[in-house]
Amino acid sequence: MAARAPAVYVSAAVLAALASGGAAAQDYRSVAAPALMYDAPSAQVPPRFIIARSTPVEVIVAIEGWVKVRDSSGGLAWIARGKLSERRTLIVIAERAEVKSAPSPQAAQVFAAERDVVLDYVEAGPTGWVRVRHRDGQTGFVRVTQVWGT
Repeated sequence: MAARAPAVYVSAAVLAALASGGAAAQDYRSVAAPALMYDAPSAQVPPRFIIARSTPVEVIVAIEGWVKVRDSSGGLAWIARGKLSERRTLIVIAERAEVKSAPSPQAAQVFAAERDVVLDYVEAGPTGWVRVRHRDGQTGFVRVTQVWGT
């Protein structure tokens, strides 16, 4: 019975940390500057890779200055909280995303963006659409199925 008690305390501590610092589902951010990514919430472990500036990530949980995030490929890693921006970006996951002048398949195409192009999230559009901005300033609407991070 004594061996079981520590597991209960660890579980309670983890649950408390998740409740106080956790993020709601579908909480997206972008990376503020190139940053090291880790397997654990500590700079004492070897870094896994470097993530590029403006990459959109989904916040899974935040604990003591660290944030566990998911990228568009589904990969999970830890990043220092200070490396994230409140700015939201989206990444094109389709081979070619058509950005339209209005949220309609019949609307004129403003521009096209190839796979892995990062776009700024402007605002949610009607169901199935999101308004975006390209780094050159062009704005328009893209189908949510063509981008990740919405």
